Amino acid sequence: MKKTIGVFFGSGSPEHDVSIITGQLVIATLKQLGYPVVPVYITKTGKWLLGEDLGALKLFADPNAKPEENKKYWEYILDMEESVGKMVFRKKGFMGKAVAINLAFPAFHGSFGEDGTIQGLFEMFGLPYVGCGVPASAMAMDKALTKIMMRDADISTTKFLWFGRADWEAGRQTLIERIKNELAWPVFVKPVHLGSSIGIGKVKDKDAQDLEFKIEVALHYDNKILVEEGVEDVLDVTCCVMGNEELTASVLQESVFNKDLLDFEDKYLNDGGVQTGGNLSGMVIPARLDAKTTAAIQATAKQVYRILGCAGISRVDFLYDKQSQKFYANEVNPMPGTLYNHLWKASGLETESLVEKLIQLAEQKFEQKRAVTYTFESSILSQLKGGKLGG
Repeated sequence: MKKTIGVFFGSGSPEHDVSIITGQLVIATLKQLGYPVVPVYITKTGKWLLGEDLGALKLFADPNAKPEENKKYWEYILDMEESVGKMVFRKKGFMGKAVAINLAFPAFHGSFGEDGTIQGLFEMFGLPYVGCGVPASAMAMDKALTKIMMRDADISTTKFLWFGRADWEAGRQTLIERIKNELAWPVFVKPVHLGSSIGIGKVKDKDAQDLEFKIEVALHYDNKILVEEGVEDVLDVTCCVMGNEELTASVLQESVFNKDLLDFEDKYLNDGGVQTGGNLSGMVIPARLDAKTTAAIQATAKQVYRILGCAGISRVDFLYDKQSQKFYANEVNPMPGTLYNHLWKASGLETESLVEKLIQLAEQKFEQKRAVTYTFESSILSQLKGGKLGG
C-alpha cells in the first residue's frame, strides 16, 4: 500500500505564489502515480489549511476564491499525541476524522520552508521528507554562506562581500567605500535568503547613490545582504543534481535574457517563464558549451552539492565568462521551482519518474538516519539528590 504523502506549499515568503505552482505540480503528479495526497497550504500569515480542494490550481488562480477565509479548510488540527513517525491532523469535534501523513513533500521556496525551518519540524516528528535536510537547506538558502563554503573548498566563485542590517545602519559609508575599493564593477546586490531574483539589483559603476538605493531595496526583503562582482559577457548556466550518495547531474540549461539580469518576470511571467520551462525562446538546452566545459560544470555542481550536504534534489547556478572562458559557481537552490522538471525531461527523466525517484531518495535518507544512534544513557539525573541544582 502506498504511503500517504503530504504536500506542503505556500508560506510567508515573497516566493509564495511560485511555491503554489510547484505544490500543484507535485500534487497532480502524485495523483497520477496513485499516491494518496494531503494538500497542506500555509497562508502568507502562517495559517495551516487542509482540504482536497487545495490540490487544484484553479482555486488559487481565482482572485475571488480566498481559501484563507473559508472556514472549511480550518477544520483540522495537529494531533500531537498521535504524531510520532507521522503527522496526524484530526478534524475538530467529537470523534473527528484523522488524516495521517506518512511522508512529507515540501514545495516551499524561500524563507519559512525552503530554509530548513519546516525540515526541522519534520525531523522532530520523525517524518520522512523529500529534499535537503536542515543544515543543507539553511546553508544553501544563505547566499553568503554558500559562497563562503565554495570559496573555502577552492571552488571558483565571484568575489563578494556580505553584511547585516546592523552593519549597514552603523556604518553605511564605510561599507560603500569597501565595496567601491575591493570589488570590480559592475556589482550585484542581493538579499541572501531569497530566490527568483526578488530584491536583486545591478550597479553598473561606482555610483554611491545608486549602490545605496539598491542596498536599501534588498534590505526591504532581508536583514543580510550580499554584494558580488558581476560578469559582463556572461552565460547564465544551470545544472540540477539529484541523489543522496550516488549523484546524477542533469544536462545544462542556458538562460537567455536581454536585461541586466534574469529577473522575476523573465523567470515566471514572460511567455510562460524560463524557470517553469514555459518560455522555450528564453532558454537553450543543452547550453552552448563544449563537451569539456559541460562535464567540468556538471562535476563542480556535484561537488557543491556534496560540500553543502544536499540530498534529494538541488539546482546549482553558474556564471560562464565568454571572454575568459572561465565559469563560476554562483548559487544553490535546495528546492528548484517546479522541480525544474523541464530540465530533467531534457535529461531523459519524465516528471512522474522524477517524483517517484525523489520519494525513494527520501525513504532511503530516512532509513540511513534511523541507523544512527541519537540517544545516550547517563546517570546525571539520578545523581541529583533531592531534585536540587547547585551546591
